[in-house]
Amino acid sequence: MIVIKEEVWNEVPLLRIEQAGAEDQELPVFTYFHGFTSAREHNLPIAYMLAEKGYRVLLPDALHHGIREDGVSSNKRQMEFFAIVKENLYDLQQIHQYASEKSLIQNNRFAIGGTSMGGITACAALTQFEWIQAGMVMMGSPKIAAFARGMVDAVKKSGVEMNIPEEELDQLFTSLESIDLSLHPEAIGDRPMFFWHGDQDPVVPYIHSRSFYEMLEYEAADQEQFTYVTEAGSGHKVSRKAMLAGTAWLEKVL
Repeated sequence: MIVIKEEVWNEVPLLRIEQAGAEDQELPVFTYFHGFTSAREHNLPIAYMLAEKGYRVLLPDALHHGIREDGVSSNKRQMEFFAIVKENLYDLQQIHQYASEKSLIQNNRFAIGGTSMGGITACAALTQFEWIQAGMVMMGSPKIAAFARGMVDAVKKSGVEMNIPEEELDQLFTSLESIDLSLHPEAIGDRPMFFWHGDQDPVVPYIHSRSFYEMLEYEAADQEQFTYVTEAGSGHKVSRKAMLAGTAWLEKVL
């Protein structure tokens, strides 16, 4: 039987999913971040699949999402997209600290993943935390600085007034470079990564993850280190095929 518990770890609200009776055991831990405007419970299908395999899965709610939505307007949340990603990184650090102090991680087996904004978070986290052992990116971008520029350009072309000085935008782009995995691929080291992306994604550019993967694959000493799964004609929605492939991959690497 799979047990789902609502908990708060170092002030981070999350769902904890694992097999019944394993609550006090050390297990491999997988933390998965949801996408923009989504919430933690929307990722229960993949969490259930992994819990059946013996993983402890953690689904946190991001800032301004789920039970942390706090009445923020959709426009304000949109403008704080990258602040939310950075908050996710802080939350991940708090989650790992709590799990370590409570002896909930088996042999340092701690991996991360995420959908869309969560996948962007997963990529960024690999630039910051050496204790992450593997990363799963579901239709996310490893090119967060380029993604930010693309978002700004799209808003400008739409005719919507941003009311943000160009100097402030330049500061944003610069600040994102330190967590941009495409600018720091050496941070990956020998850690395995999994990518899934539909080639017709209208939200997060498919070419971002695909071109990055091809560069990694070309330079990798171990051809098994990186996995890329795509679906022709698929848009911005994680499919069952993606979840099954991601689950099978995690079983091999963690």
